[in-house]
Amino acid sequence: MNNILTYNIEDSIALITLKMTDAPTNLFTIECIKTYLDAAKKAIEDSQVKGIILTSGHQDFMAGADLNAVLNPPYTPEALFEGLMQAHNAFRQLETSGKPFVAAINGSALGGGFELALTCHHRIAVNNPKIRIGLPEVQLGLLPGGGGTQRLSRMIGVPAAVVNILQAKQYKPEEALAMGFINAIVATQEELIPAAKTWILNGGKAIQPWDDRSFKIPGGGLMSKSGFETMIGGIGNLRKETHGNYPGAGYALAAIHDGIQIPIERGLEVEARYFTKAYFSKEARNIVRTGFFAMNEAKKGKAKPAGFEAYKINKLGILGAGMMGAGIAYVSALAGMQVVLKDVSKEAAEKGKKYSEALLQKSLSKGKISAEKMQAILGLIHCTADTSDLEACDLVIEAVFENQELKARVTKESEAYLQENKIFASNTSTIPITLLAEASSRPANFIGIHFFSPVDKMPLVEIIVGKATSEYAIAAAIDYVTAIGKVPIVVNDSRGFFTSRVFGTYTGEGALLLQEGVPAALIENVAKRIGMPVGPLAVTDEVSLSLLLHVMDEAPEMNAEAQRVYSVNKILARELGREGKKVGKGFYEYPAGDKKYLWPGLKDIFKEDINAVDAETVGKRLLHIMALESYRCLEENVLRSSKDGDLGSLLGLGFPPYTGGVFSYIDFVGIQNFVNDCDRFVEKFGPRFSVPDSLREMAEEGRTFY
Repeated sequence: MNNILTYNIEDSIALITLKMTDAPTNLFTIECIKTYLDAAKKAIEDSQVKGIILTSGHQDFMAGADLNAVLNPPYTPEALFEGLMQAHNAFRQLETSGKPFVAAINGSALGGGFELALTCHHRIAVNNPKIRIGLPEVQLGLLPGGGGTQRLSRMIGVPAAVVNILQAKQYKPEEALAMGFINAIVATQEELIPAAKTWILNGGKAIQPWDDRSFKIPGGGLMSKSGFETMIGGIGNLRKETHGNYPGAGYALAAIHDGIQIPIERGLEVEARYFTKAYFSKEARNIVRTGFFAMNEAKKGKAKPAGFEAYKINKLGILGAGMMGAGIAYVSALAGMQVVLKDVSKEAAEKGKKYSEALLQKSLSKGKISAEKMQAILGLIHCTADTSDLEACDLVIEAVFENQELKARVTKESEAYLQENKIFASNTSTIPITLLAEASSRPANFIGIHFFSPVDKMPLVEIIVGKATSEYAIAAAIDYVTAIGKVPIVVNDSRGFFTSRVFGTYTGEGALLLQEGVPAALIENVAKRIGMPVGPLAVTDEVSLSLLLHVMDEAPEMNAEAQRVYSVNKILARELGREGKKVGKGFYEYPAGDKKYLWPGLKDIFKEDINAVDAETVGKRLLHIMALESYRCLEENVLRSSKDGDLGSLLGLGFPPYTGGVFSYIDFVGIQNFVNDCDRFVEKFGPRFSVPDSLREMAEEGRTFY
């Protein structure tokens, strides 16, 4: 026994139980693998041992690699490659030792954990629907580096392996069995080890399929029709989906292609070389830093001020049953909260409740919930026009139209029914919380909780702190957001806060590019090529041009560049009635039952000049302007940290994940290069690209955000 595993002999079988005592789960680390290999070698050399069972003493079998090492690699690329090859050679010795190995999978086996199980001759899992089995490394900018690309391809064939690895699929045990990932399942934990012993004692073969002389790759391998078509299609689809921005996915496909045609020992070497490239890529580092670590910290409510007990919300009040209010009601009822959905009439509130009913009906039709569960959730939503129904609410969220006078009125009406220690929140997307709190009799308990549309799908919630907002209110807001399964970031007050303010620069830059003569199709296609999910013109339509104009009307003043953006939106929305998707026409046409397409009339209003700006500059302008405005938010203390900005930009703005977010993007480009680009853009396109002195100083001193 040591701090990594225990080793016991039971019924002439060596039972190796991984349980890393200095970690909450087992991790695929060099120390762990070396210790396991030493124990396995001991079992092989013991003539009394008939076979070996590998299992876990933690809840999970193994979660995968220690991702901290991706951010701060403790070794050089050469050392990593050599270490991988030593591990590959050692695992091959286990596979060919003549003694059967069984992976007794008691919990989730992901990434390196599943790759470790693949080195065993037989895999048995407990049929627990909470368990997940698969190779999710590509999601993190990496690829399977413990033999996964080679063993899985040989086990289930090239087409299935490509799909599973590139799409980072994870399966429940029953699904994993059907896919051929595992060989058997048992009903309970108690049956797991006995089943593994039985397989060994009943003559389980100590040979991997690829070591059998008669072995053929399922489906015929790379040169088969299906293998060839998979590779040709895979290359095309990968390019279409990633635009070359995610090298780890490309390396994974290449490892399968290059490694499947040669002996597995050489194939493992091919994989190790590609894995080393991905491991040391900027993209993997960015994705792991923000998409894994920052995300998990936020989900756990790390931003919550210390010293406050959990703020439990039994009853939630929502003012306004429109799109946002209806969405907030749904996610809150789904989390088990009683919801009072209030609007100007009960009929209007009932209409908002139908949104929840439609979403639940969809889940019911897919078998995700029962009819009883659906009715129970709907039963938690009480529709009303009576403000007194808000009595005994722990939290009230105002989600009415973006009008300060209206928000002030509903605040005063509602607070009359709230206890002194309860919280009132506004879902405003632009109006400063400090201004809105002027209508409150208890500004210390007044806070902003800004959801994104559609609420049921968007994970981010921006918590906005006004000048008088207390830490008690912040703690309560974070507890609420994490309770409904959303990801909170805390920002300080300003007009537009962080996300809305930066979002405006993206849509605004799209409008300015169009006005300069850049073809609309070029703007939209380049935006997607650089990794944005939707082009700036399309997302403007989604939000609606009329709403953006209303927000700009509410702004205290507009500079010349903002006025140019305003004029573009005004021409379409107010002069031509093209307000966006909600009316079926904006920058795009939205034919009923058919795909949207760019409105041909744009060419008549904004004269195209194909040479106005090159595609590379279009892409840089769209990303640079968001990153630059984010830096201003950090400098002005609207953002509390660069990590919040990175996470908020990924989840709230759709900023490309491979960049790691707005601040990681500046590091990704190189701060000096970023500053040089912006200086050039000031001369060509206007002062909105002016670099703050403090960022220029960072560049001159060679400092970085991470």
